[in-house]
Amino acid sequence: MKDLKMYINGQFVESRSGKWIDVLNPSTEEVISRQPEGTIEDAEEALDAAKSAQKKWAKVPACERAVYLKKFAAGIRARQEEFIEIIMREQGKTRSWATTEVVCTAEYFDYMASFARHIEGEIIQSDNRGETIYLSKKPIGVVAGILPWNFPFFLIARKAGAALIAGCSIVIKPSQLTPENCTEFAKIVHESGLPAGLFNVVTGKGSVIGNAMASSPKIDIVSVTGSVGAGESIMKAAANNITKVSLELGGKAPVIVFPDADLELTAQAILESRIGNNGQICNNAERLYVHKDVKEKLTAMLLDKFKAVKVGDPFSGEVDMGPLVEKRALDSVEAKVENAIKQGAKVLCGGHRVGNKGYFYAATLLDNCTQDMDIIHEETFGPVLPIVEFETIDQALKWANDSEYGLASSVFTNDINTAARCCHELEFGETYVNRFHFEAIQGFHAGVKKSGIGGADGKHGVEEYLSTHVTYLQTR
Repeated sequence: MKDLKMYINGQFVESRSGKWIDVLNPSTEEVISRQPEGTIEDAEEALDAAKSAQKKWAKVPACERAVYLKKFAAGIRARQEEFIEIIMREQGKTRSWATTEVVCTAEYFDYMASFARHIEGEIIQSDNRGETIYLSKKPIGVVAGILPWNFPFFLIARKAGAALIAGCSIVIKPSQLTPENCTEFAKIVHESGLPAGLFNVVTGKGSVIGNAMASSPKIDIVSVTGSVGAGESIMKAAANNITKVSLELGGKAPVIVFPDADLELTAQAILESRIGNNGQICNNAERLYVHKDVKEKLTAMLLDKFKAVKVGDPFSGEVDMGPLVEKRALDSVEAKVENAIKQGAKVLCGGHRVGNKGYFYAATLLDNCTQDMDIIHEETFGPVLPIVEFETIDQALKWANDSEYGLASSVFTNDINTAARCCHELEFGETYVNRFHFEAIQGFHAGVKKSGIGGADGKHGVEEYLSTHVTYLQTR
């Protein structure tokens, strides 16, 4: 078993509490490491270090900041296999998904480094003679980055990469379920020579560390990826100081399939969109609306694919899905499927736990579902897909938009007019047309409704960490 350490002000430290939190392998239920149970005092020390270091960092040219991000990327690539296995072990990702996460994390740091020469302002025309109006962008300050467990490594880059290139410092709180990848990444940061205090890691309970950081006057933005409940809690804490929040929360992504769709392409994309990362992605396909003319055929195709999904320990060989991240997640998925059955859903395949050890759940297809069922409205966050039949595009769009979430959505059709109408009328931050659900780093990953505020990736993601300053320069 490995003892992890926090990283505060350039030093690897244990918590003042002297307490530890165990980390389990969700495939075996064995303790694989333990993390320091951080305290509010630990968080305050990290925030003080971040605030002090940020003032100097803001004066460093962005092209010099970019050098460190490139070092991070190189460090990740040098230890790629190690990080892949850490993620497989503590989160349960399959090897292919863990590899994708590690490779994309390195690419993301390189990509964010490229913004060194693309943080721009404006010159605005004045109404006054001899006056010039300059709009400039400045680093917002100190960032609190609260990470989820489903993409624990990539989210380090998504938050820290944008923050650091913008001239901010950051204090990261990793999920207590998946802390090791973050504490190991801190070693790469340390070896890069990044000035102390700019990147900090505080482990422990989110209810303690996350809320302490969000409510602190030393923070200038809180960036959270997590559940709606976590987002609500953070917003309340941040309200004490009117601190800016950037939230990526839950999703209930609808998939709409029209009768002219390429059904083989559609079935494969839906499968990948549902079982990706063991069904634990905020923009996973969560509910399927199929036109009545192709419902029977598509359902049969999906059934074949879902039945063929191999579930098991990612270290045991080639598998399509690993475990859910913890017992609470398994219990939640089981309860939601049982409730759907009580409300009239029919299990075509799956619908049960796999094995007696580990938190494995079978790829599950539910038929006879209707719009009023809980399984259509509550985020499942597991490999379960309910199927609803529709007759008209108006009906499909109404049902798809009938959700408190608004992150991702998708449409399968070969009619450009149908696709265009759906993209105009779907109330979601993202719409995928004839492809699986997964965003690009140069896009902008953002939701509406209860799926969040603000967003990440691309130039708009960098701007989350910038404030605007306007100068009115009057000359004679």
